[in-house]
Amino acid sequence: MAEFKEVKKVVLAYSGGLDTSIIVPWLIGRYNCEVICYTADLGQGKELDGLEEKAIQSGASKIYIEDLREEFLTDYVFPTMQAGAIYERKYLLGTSFARPLIAKRQVEIAEKEGADALAHGCTGKGNDQVRFEVTAMALNPTLKVISPWREWDIRSREDAIEYAQAHHIPVSHTRKSIYSRDANIWHISHEGGLLEDPWLEPEEEMYKLSVSPQEAPDEPETVELEFEAGNPVGLNGQKMGPVELVLALNEIGGKHAIGRIDLVENRLVGMKSHGIYETPGGTILYKAHQELESICLDKNTLHFKQMIALRYAELVYDGLWFSSLREALDGFVMVTQRHVTGHVRLKLYKGNIIVEGRKSPYSLYREDYASFGMSDIYNQQDAEGFIHLWGLPLKVDAMLSIAGTGKSRFREPDYSIFKRD
Repeated sequence: MAEFKEVKKVVLAYSGGLDTSIIVPWLIGRYNCEVICYTADLGQGKELDGLEEKAIQSGASKIYIEDLREEFLTDYVFPTMQAGAIYERKYLLGTSFARPLIAKRQVEIAEKEGADALAHGCTGKGNDQVRFEVTAMALNPTLKVISPWREWDIRSREDAIEYAQAHHIPVSHTRKSIYSRDANIWHISHEGGLLEDPWLEPEEEMYKLSVSPQEAPDEPETVELEFEAGNPVGLNGQKMGPVELVLALNEIGGKHAIGRIDLVENRLVGMKSHGIYETPGGTILYKAHQELESICLDKNTLHFKQMIALRYAELVYDGLWFSSLREALDGFVMVTQRHVTGHVRLKLYKGNIIVEGRKSPYSLYREDYASFGMSDIYNQQDAEGFIHLWGLPLKVDAMLSIAGTGKSRFREPDYSIFKRD
């Protein structure tokens, strides 16, 4: 059990879900403190309905609810997309980069309110506890962080439901449908319940943002995305702000079964977990951005960028958004995006994204350079000298091996056929 320390005022990261709903009365009962709730509107939609009344009825003195959707997309989502960061080949990090933004504002509100502690509803087995607390450490290490799941006797969601019922706190969870979900404008995640067995197929009723491929339209739909310096700025010929654009892509992508991910991932805390992610609009944006980069970035830059994308994804997933390395990698990514401007056309069909075309005023692809005909820029006869120089280290290695041992390191051909009588 964590060491007990007296606190007077706590700012709780409050979603209004099962865990944070019961944390309000629990904090008051255990610490005899004032509780201020903080909710970041990142696009949860109906989850925000009635939140203020619920928080106050639970015992909170006040609640902050802020619309951070545009900041979320502009300062967290799009930079991660521009980096090409994908965790373990599938996950577009929808929960991971939401936590540092929420925690940042939580710290700022604590400072404004004169609070001496923060609290969150993350379990002691997950990644989010790390993301919240490491962010607090980076931004204001003087604040105490309270993690009820590491202190109280509640050990399951069934226990939490019983606690809520005993304290007359209405919750949407039931024993029949007991998924743990996290939703924002970028994605929705599903964990728990049936998903705890990765051999079982997820039930269709679980999905919220997308239809199944079988239920998707039989006719494909084409979308055209416009980018400026790596940022999406338009859809189908119409300029749009970040929030409007992502909402539109979510609707279109969800209709065509785009963006469903089933992943057994390696959590930071050392165990595997099974989750389902729906990221319809984000999946479309990632694909379009990658296709535009394919014609706007030179080989060395693109290949090196692929290497840092893996590290960037790990930093975001591991809660190290506010780290010098992530900041430094952003500097590199920002330079790579200067000329990632143009249009990409994609066809959506039953869960598939098919590239129809891409163009850019900064495109490095030139048909006249790449064609098989003669040109003033590229003479095919020049390739012979290039090949000789490129392969020279391999040739020298083979010659030295044969001279010393009579055979190459990689094969032992029959040289007798070259002997003369």
